[in-house]
Amino acid sequence: MAFATLGTPNVQISPGAPANPYETDKLVNEYLLFHYGNAQEVLPYAWGPAGALDYPVRCVTECVAAADLPARARALDLGCAVGRSSFELARLCTEVIGIDYSHRFVAAAEQVRTTRGMDYFRLDEGECGTQLRASLPAGVDPERVRFEQGDAMALRGDLGRFEVVLLANLIDRLREPVRCLERLPGLVQPGGLLVVTSPYTWMQEYTAREDWLGGVAGDGARRHTLDGLRAHLEPAFQLESTRDLPFLIREHARKYQWSVAQASLWRRSR
Repeated sequence: MAFATLGTPNVQISPGAPANPYETDKLVNEYLLFHYGNAQEVLPYAWGPAGALDYPVRCVTECVAAADLPARARALDLGCAVGRSSFELARLCTEVIGIDYSHRFVAAAEQVRTTRGMDYFRLDEGECGTQLRASLPAGVDPERVRFEQGDAMALRGDLGRFEVVLLANLIDRLREPVRCLERLPGLVQPGGLLVVTSPYTWMQEYTAREDWLGGVAGDGARRHTLDGLRAHLEPAFQLESTRDLPFLIREHARKYQWSVAQASLWRRSR
């Protein structure tokens, strides 16, 4: 096993501006492992939660693959991170657009697409780690996919409509999630599928409390995020089903984030 030392982050941050963690070496490396690492690279413990591996793949195989898609379907992966779900959508759709707010996430996804791979650093302990490679998934046509940087709350107006729109682990990281939800009816074709997955980890450093879709208690009542999604998506969308999707993010050899996202599947009203 090859070991390396952690390099100096090359993110440029304006004086006085808060750091965006999704532009740092740490998060780029963690997400490349999260998206492209194999089971042994991510979780070498036989007794670990192996059912939480391959989350970006399962967002597609468990939530989209069974949908009755037309022959030349278009898909939008909104909050695509470093791109694995976009590539998996390309197995089902002839055109996929992956959009993320992080310039470095988009650059990493585009490098995997154009060069079929990207080297990255997996942190193991302290400053020590292992050089690994994220590879384009076998059998995927990269020409079906394109990536771009964009704001989910202010998307460009000429995206068109899609048969599938996926929002994976995005909604609870938006400053104003309702602005994103309000755009969705114009993005999904009538009869098309919207998939929203999230662990609903609402935090005020990302979203002001008054803009949380759920997780708010007051006056003896509780509002859950699924209720907030329903309030803003219906009647343009009808909720078809929900399911639990566990996922695992490796921080280093002995520290992991195990979370359970709720996936909600919505059908665009005809």
